[in-house]
Amino acid sequence: MIIKKQENLNIQEIINFLEEGKTLVYPTETVYGLGCDATNQEAVNKIFTIKKRQQEKSVLMIVADLAMVLKYIEWTPKLQELSDKYWPGPLTIVAPIKFRNNLAQGVIAKDNTVAFRVTDHPLAHELSKQLGKPIVSTSANITQMSNPYEIEDILKIYQNEKEQPDLIIDGGVLPHQSPSTIIKLVGEKVIILRQGELVIK
Repeated sequence: MIIKKQENLNIQEIINFLEEGKTLVYPTETVYGLGCDATNQEAVNKIFTIKKRQQEKSVLMIVADLAMVLKYIEWTPKLQELSDKYWPGPLTIVAPIKFRNNLAQGVIAKDNTVAFRVTDHPLAHELSKQLGKPIVSTSANITQMSNPYEIEDILKIYQNEKEQPDLIIDGGVLPHQSPSTIIKLVGEKVIILRQGELVIK
């Protein structure tokens, strides 16, 4: 694993890294995320291997803005209402996919939905914006282990593991907030799948 301090980052270098199909750990508005280019199947497969995640449990993705979301799903009045109220921020929405546009399996769930959020973390936003694609954003821990809020946690998790992230971006100690709230849209109905720090009202 390569470790780079966030304040010393060359963004283009990280973008090149993602375009090469590499995986990285990076800070988000909630916990440290484990990510890659969400359209690179080989990289997404590696995310599942690193996390020891069941293949049927899809991973969510972050996007830089609404325009990026519209490449994949059909926009609805309910989505507009939720995005106006809660984005950018720690709300992940699960919605039916309309346009695959090269998204990898593992990002698209078996029921043909995708989970995404418009991030308000400056670095995560910039990475997705500069890449021009969604970035996988699953918590940077092995399945069933605690969510990581600092680099020392991540190093402990992976110190004896054969499969490790390619790069870690050290953004310091993150505030101990819950992961993003996840909701699913069924028509205009909102179903809460995971209650995080953000409360839907």
